[in-house]
Amino acid sequence: MPLWTLHGNGRTVEPGQVVTPGERLNWPATVAIGAQHVVAMFGATFLVPVITGFPVSTTLFFSGIGTLLFLVVTRNKLPSYLGSSFAFIAPVTAATASQGMGSALAGIVAVGVLLAAVGFVVQFAGMGWIDKLMPPVVAGAIVALIGFNLAPVAWDNFEQQPVTASVTLVAVILFSVLFRGFLGRISIFLGVIVGYVVALLFGEVDFSAADEADWFGLPEFHLADFAAPGTWSVIAMFLPVVLVLIAENVGHVRGVATMTDASVNQHTGRALIADGAATTLAGFFGGSGTTTYGENIGVMAATRVYSTAAYWVAGVVAVLLALSPKIGAVIASVPAGVLGGVTTALYGLIGIIGIKIWVDNRVDFSRPVNQYTGAVSLVIAIAGFTMQWGEFQLGAIVIGAAAALLIYHLGNAIARWRKTGADDGGPIPAVGPLGGDPENAPVR
Repeated sequence: MPLWTLHGNGRTVEPGQVVTPGERLNWPATVAIGAQHVVAMFGATFLVPVITGFPVSTTLFFSGIGTLLFLVVTRNKLPSYLGSSFAFIAPVTAATASQGMGSALAGIVAVGVLLAAVGFVVQFAGMGWIDKLMPPVVAGAIVALIGFNLAPVAWDNFEQQPVTASVTLVAVILFSVLFRGFLGRISIFLGVIVGYVVALLFGEVDFSAADEADWFGLPEFHLADFAAPGTWSVIAMFLPVVLVLIAENVGHVRGVATMTDASVNQHTGRALIADGAATTLAGFFGGSGTTTYGENIGVMAATRVYSTAAYWVAGVVAVLLALSPKIGAVIASVPAGVLGGVTTALYGLIGIIGIKIWVDNRVDFSRPVNQYTGAVSLVIAIAGFTMQWGEFQLGAIVIGAAAALLIYHLGNAIARWRKTGADDGGPIPAVGPLGGDPENAPVR
């Protein structure tokens, strides 16, 4: 029995129809769409290693391997590309600076293992327990604080080359409001290209590493280090990222189910297990943590092709690109000014996703328990609070996340006991794609 049945004549998609995960177009069209998915994910995926200092080729390699693994674990029924998750930038940056890359990789492994464990529980018990632990006010606070905690990092890069950074930032914003559809969804990628061209004109790009790199070769692998003295304090810093990955994966599955078949939702647990396994594998050997990609949802919505065959092509193409150290070196040559401009927008957008969770779920901020859940956790993150006991240190992300959980649940229990206005929460929301057309918005 073939893995995919041919959709229609294999060349076109009739109005009102979609190519389902179990179907495909003819192979030339499938290869072209798979390559398009690689282009869609490329900008966001390479930004994470460039910002964190991880090897670009290694991240791209495990992005492709992770995508293929995802398709296997989900039994070839859920189309998705696994690219680098922005949620890892804050803990990876802090962990690398304080303990080194090996400890940061151990944190990524820990997130992957925990996410896979959550996936197994969801597969058999459903999402209800997560909804109770992480109601919208808590979920929004934790997602927002991960982004806002990075504000000083954006400024450090911005002030090094302010003109290039300003042009890059303006380009990102302009492309996001100028274009609809696919181009709007990759506004960050387009902004990086504009900024890179400006940096070239100003002589700010260093090509020395690219000149010395080979055209073909294996990626640069690094091993996770669980034995370093500060590793376990680093791991604590990574754990809030699990919430973001849960929300991103749930949002991806719901998006595919809405466009194809509601039965796709039953694969939510497998999606979490697959992303957890891919993140664990990447972390063990030097890659960035992975997640499902909103950019690829945009490509599928535009083409109406949800065939998993296209993602097998995309995964293979990513692996082949990763086998060129020269391509990785060119990508890694993006200068500080470009990074400063794009991360000013990017880190703020991560924070805005958290606020959007509050807005979408109509969080009642007239209730003190909700006010302080958000207020205290965000100030902790933005100010960069730390706590240290000997070699063990807790960073602002884990302190802020713990504060959100404790303030909400303990405060809510007291408010319910005293009848002073408890909050009943609600289901954890799904994080949708950044950029592009607003959902259900009319074209004017």
